[in-house]
Amino acid sequence: MAAGRSRWTATLIAVAVVLGWLVVGGIAGPYSGKLGEVSTNDNASFLPADAEATRAQDLAAGFVDRETTPALVVYERPGGLTPADQQRIRADAARFAEVPGVVGPLPPPVVSQDEQAAQVIVPIDSSEGEQIRSVVERLRDIAGPDRDGLTVDVAGPAGLLGDLIEVFGAIDGPLLLVTLTVVLVILLVVYRSPVLWIFPLLAAGMSYSLAAVFVYLLADHDIVKLNGQAQGILTVLVFGAGTDYALLLIARYREELHRHERPWGAMRTAWKGAAPAIIASGATVIVSLLCLLLSSLNSNRALGPVSAVGIAATLLVMLTFLPALLVLGGRWAFWPRRPRYDQADPRTEHGIWGRIAGFVARRARTVWVVTAVVLAALAIGVTQLGATTLGQSHLFTQRTDSVAGQEVIDRHFPAGTGSPATIFTTQGTARQVAQVAQGVPGVASVLPLGERGENAPPDPNAPPKVVDGRVQLNVTLADPPDSNGAERTIRDLREAVHRVPGADAVVGGFTAINVDTADASVRDRDVIIPVVLLVIAVILALLLRALVAPVLLIATVVLSFLATLGLCALLFRYVFDFPGVDQSFPLFAFVFLVALGIDYNIFLMSRVREESVRRGTRAGVLAGLAVTGGVITSAGIVLAATFSALAVLPLVVLVELGVAVAVGVLLDTIVVRSLLVPALAYDIGPKVWWPGRLSRSHREGDRAGAGVDRA
Repeated sequence: MAAGRSRWTATLIAVAVVLGWLVVGGIAGPYSGKLGEVSTNDNASFLPADAEATRAQDLAAGFVDRETTPALVVYERPGGLTPADQQRIRADAARFAEVPGVVGPLPPPVVSQDEQAAQVIVPIDSSEGEQIRSVVERLRDIAGPDRDGLTVDVAGPAGLLGDLIEVFGAIDGPLLLVTLTVVLVILLVVYRSPVLWIFPLLAAGMSYSLAAVFVYLLADHDIVKLNGQAQGILTVLVFGAGTDYALLLIARYREELHRHERPWGAMRTAWKGAAPAIIASGATVIVSLLCLLLSSLNSNRALGPVSAVGIAATLLVMLTFLPALLVLGGRWAFWPRRPRYDQADPRTEHGIWGRIAGFVARRARTVWVVTAVVLAALAIGVTQLGATTLGQSHLFTQRTDSVAGQEVIDRHFPAGTGSPATIFTTQGTARQVAQVAQGVPGVASVLPLGERGENAPPDPNAPPKVVDGRVQLNVTLADPPDSNGAERTIRDLREAVHRVPGADAVVGGFTAINVDTADASVRDRDVIIPVVLLVIAVILALLLRALVAPVLLIATVVLSFLATLGLCALLFRYVFDFPGVDQSFPLFAFVFLVALGIDYNIFLMSRVREESVRRGTRAGVLAGLAVTGGVITSAGIVLAATFSALAVLPLVVLVELGVAVAVGVLLDTIVVRSLLVPALAYDIGPKVWWPGRLSRSHREGDRAGAGVDRA
């Protein structure tokens, strides 16, 4: 009778939890498709307030009635522009000026010296925000397709921004669909059940919906600045991490179904066993991501809380909604491989991992030395990484209209035309600053902004416009504005004009924004990486109640991270033919790889510690490896595959991050967690738990070689 009441009580609680979450999902669901409404991709607004480019932007606001982002409509005919071409260009320019969002009057078209190309500078009101893409599309419609050998492209900062917004617009649909498909296929392969895959996928979808609500509200109230990059990472992170947590809980639940007659009893024991590791894992990722709040870049500071909210929502759902679903599903959810109540040792279901554990025990020192040497050898490839600012032609994985237009500009004009650097200086020193700037290598021309405004034809004899005692100088660079050469010129230019006494010169513009962003990325890397390592060390020490084990785990993950960067450097250069990685890549790769990589060591070592209390350290290592090997490897494959879904976005930065996380997670699960960590722990023995009580425990299972046969 008591057992019957207990069963009905457990069932009613599970039903109530499931129904409650379904109501939450019904409310939260629509928000997952609305994140694009509160997303922004204006990189300039992400700069730190004290950056020189930010101060230049503030000064520039006083020289114009409205801040603008220029689009460059570029025409090219290799044999030379014909009179008909020039007539068409003038007609197009007149129509461009009538487009809503364009700030007129437009300057006249500029014809190249070789008369093979012309460009029309079309300033677009910067307050249009995401709607700049619509204005750019309208310009492309007016310009029309290539015809009779005359090519037409819309480039410049506005053209580039329009292409970026279009890329990130794919996140709400295609990326989510690809991620769901990848997770579904892997779950079907892992479980070989037509039923069980539904539970983790439904829970992951619920996690994403819940996270979307909070992220939407945070972005809508300007607490965080959501951008397309953070939005894409949120999608794959929630589904990847959520499926990982589900695999761990379901694996433990399956074990306990062999020991408990009733599903709710099995779930209670499984939850108590798996929840601490899942919570510790989630907490590690959350705290590591929140370390991005230390970043000086608003874009990084947004990524931290957005991703942390996603993990927090995933933890809540996976520890409440998923257990309730599994209790209601009972044993039939595992059909056709339903676990029986037979008191079987869980290691009997993990034969291959038992054999791997035996191999580790027999060759522990050889295994960890060889794997460490191999990882160190891969890490040498870091020297080929080439962190830099990716130029516009290398930003996309496919050739966009803005890229094609920039190539035309590079062939026929000073590459910086249409996107000049700006210098703001005092009126009294303007002439001297202009002379100094003109002498900087890489500077094509220096002209003051005249009283007629930025859209007027340049006139070196016109009186400069003076605002609050300052003058604006427009500096055309010889190199493309997003190239390494242009960035070197900006650094040299700043150094030169800053030396002019009394000038109080400030250098800004598109290239200056890239320079300051790169400098901030380097600063963030140097500050955040040590903090993340310290935070993870503290969490591991509290979880494992030891100091030696956390140090070893962090060392192995850092080694795995360096090996991943080395391997990726070779892949990017010789397989993908990428020119390098963005300055922000090492920090993002570190945060995700170390935070997620330490997850699998937490899953393993928390189980090893649990088994060590009963069996002794060395036997506990073998038992922990045997019973967690399959589920952790499956979890790693899921996470690697979900991050690989970023490759559907034709943006090199996200493709590189997706590849890096996928390679790193696979390396970590297959090599580090399966071989290096168990071999190290087995070789060290009980001392791995120093100074905890377990380090002073010497049981039969602690003797080298003990438990090998049993494993």
